[in-house]
Order: sequence, then structure tokens, then C-alpha cells
Amino acid sequence: MKDITTEYTPLPVRTAVALGVFDGVHLGHRLVIDKAVSFARDGVSPAVFTFRSDTVVNKGSERLLTDAEKHRRISQRKVEYVCSPDFAEVRDMTAEEFVRDVLAARLRCRYAVCGVDFRFGKNAQGSADTLRELGERYGFKTVVLDKLALGSETVSSTVIKEHIRRGEIVRANELLGYRFSVREEVVHGAGLGRTWDFPTINQLLPAGVTVPKFGVYCSRVKYGGSTYTGVTNIGVKPTVGKQTAPAAETYIIDFNGDLYGRTVQVGLERFLRPERRFESIEELRRQIASDIAEASAARQLG
Repeated sequence: MKDITTEYTPLPVRTAVALGVFDGVHLGHRLVIDKAVSFARDGVSPAVFTFRSDTVVNKGSERLLTDAEKHRRISQRKVEYVCSPDFAEVRDMTAEEFVRDVLAARLRCRYAVCGVDFRFGKNAQGSADTLRELGERYGFKTVVLDKLALGSETVSSTVIKEHIRRGEIVRANELLGYRFSVREEVVHGAGLGRTWDFPTINQLLPAGVTVPKFGVYCSRVKYGGSTYTGVTNIGVKPTVGKQTAPAAETYIIDFNGDLYGRTVQVGLERFLRPERRFESIEELRRQIASDIAEASAARQLG
């Protein structure tokens, strides 16, 4: 996938463009992206026009993915081009200016794909219907997709974030279509786990991304082409220190090795228990052993 965010010359090919913020690349977002990819059969190149998520969301609100992880997941959908400018770059464009200058001239759009609630142009003046009308004028066809429902819920970033904040990670993962994950560099912690025979990896949670309910989770750890079962604590470790920034601390079952400085993906699978303060280190150690045993049993059950 080629990032053309800073390239302003017209593309050498016609494109099918998926339009949206795609802050979670969840099942609903993937429906839009995959529809654009499906037009490759007509000889056009699939593209995504999105924004740097942190320039779109309201101040103080959270995202489901870092922009690096968002681009990584988009690249897995057979997309050939991605354009992801700061929102400020286009927010003062009228709906027609955006269609004329970005979609038609720059991206050479032949098909535009969006969700039914898509808005664009200055002050969100343009709707999916506006895009359809302007597309006819500027030489492309617009495909508008209805919202995706899974069970009784509409698949949306807002709904998924609420499940994550409540620790309802199984349901969040169903709506995402993948495990909600921490994919960050392993940093040095206090080193206490190793002295208790439970060595762990520590990862800081990325700023601006939704923080799961503090507690202990069964997890799946991916590194070096292998997948391991893990037990992950999300929180501030109240028993052993004065840590204030939330982090992920993971014990990886049946793994031996030094991962400091490496990027590791830890996907949360199931909430085990809330984070709490223990009266002693020995009580905490016994609880950790119990958590590991429960995660191991879950792995054996599949």
C-alpha cells in the first residue's frame, strides 16, 4: 500500500475510493473498504481517503487505534493507495471543492464508497446524497452502504469503545472483527515479576486510545511469527508502586526470551477480574498464579 498523503499530482490510474475516518477499521469500516477493493475487477485501483484520526476526533475523546495501527490494518485489506491528511487541510473546502479537487482531480476517482451517515465539506455540509449528485457531475459513481448490525447492535466506534471501557472485551472483539490489542514497544518495568518467578513484559498504553477497564485479561501474544497465551494486567499496579500512567503488563505462558525494545502485539480476549490492591506481595503472587492457571485452562479448552 502506497501512502500518497504528501503527493498532490494526479494518480496515474483510476481509483475506487473508500471514504471515512475509519478510526477502528472495525467490521462496519471494513465493509466500506472491501466494497472499494471489489471494484479492482473493473480495472481500477482501490484507495482509501481518510484523516489522521487525532486531528478529527473532538478534544478529549479517544480513538480505537493509533494511526500507525490504523494504516497497518487498512493495508491488510488489499488497498493500493491511502491518503490521510490532517483534517485541517480540507476542512474549509466546500463539498464541491473536495469532490472536484481531491476525488476527481487528485485521486481520479471512478467509484466512491461511503457509509449512509458520511458527511464532508465545510461544516459537514455534504451528505452521501450530495456525494452521489456531485459524482455524476464529476465523472464517478457513488455507492452508499447501510450501517452494519451485529445482533441487536449497530457496529460503530462509539458502541465498541463503551464495551471496552466496561471490560466487555469479548463483545468488543466481535464488533471489531479482531482482538483489541496493544501493539507497542516493550519497556523496562520494576522487574518485580522476575523475582516472583513470573517475568512479564511492560508496554505503555498509547495516548489518546481507548483504555480498557482496569483489570486482568486472558490475552494472545504475537511475536516472531508465533502466538502465545498470556495474562495481561491493564492498570496502574496499585499493590507494588505509585505508577499513574496506565500500562499493560503481560506474563507470557511458555515463553523465554528478552523482548525489551521489541514491538509486541498483545490482544485481549477475556476479562478475568478487576484490578485491586492486595494486602501483601505474597497474596498478589498467589493471585497471579491463579490467573495464569485460569488462562492456561482456557487455552486447553480452545
